[in-house]
Amino acid sequence: MNQEYNAPVRDHYRNDEHILKVSGSETLSAAPDQATITLGVITEDEDPQKAQQANSQAIANVIASLKSAGIPEEQLKTSDYRIDPQYDYIDGKELFKNYKVQHIIQAQTTDIEKIGSIIDTAVRSGANSITSIRFSLSNPDAYYNQALSLALKNAYEKALSMARTLGISLNPVPNRVEELSETATPMLFQTSTLSKMATTPIQPGELNITASVRVEYTY
Repeated sequence: MNQEYNAPVRDHYRNDEHILKVSGSETLSAAPDQATITLGVITEDEDPQKAQQANSQAIANVIASLKSAGIPEEQLKTSDYRIDPQYDYIDGKELFKNYKVQHIIQAQTTDIEKIGSIIDTAVRSGANSITSIRFSLSNPDAYYNQALSLALKNAYEKALSMARTLGISLNPVPNRVEELSETATPMLFQTSTLSKMATTPIQPGELNITASVRVEYTY
């Protein structure tokens, strides 16, 4: 979301000798308030129908347990469903092994403190694939706009310091403002394929939101 502002300036300000160019940035930290848990069920059988039936029953149990744990149905969705033949390779020969059925779902929650217990509940109900936990902010724009404002102030303070050192008079209204970046990257917590702990400890940490600008002042 790069934006650029150009204020009207007098012709004699267009001379590069009367322009001071600076950059500014600011990073804010915020605790995530929502998470997406990616988990599912993997079943294998020589008969694809049996593998599929076993998978369907297991994923139904997992979904029911997640609902009972407080995750509403609209926050549960299938992200991947596959049926693949599996092979063993012996002495350079490809030998059929079985069929693997994989049903992966994503569960969204705002109850960050209960993520560990949600994972444990899913595993007890039949989930045998816990792929990742993605932490994020429900309203990242609010933090980014604050960081953007502070980045602009940072650029002005730099320009003011330089102007004082050079003994010049700085026009406080920028001639040009360019937004360089927008960063509020969700944090990904990778997990093992199968959670084996009685109580799974999850530490969400904090997310970093960074804003940067390039500013031109006249003097």
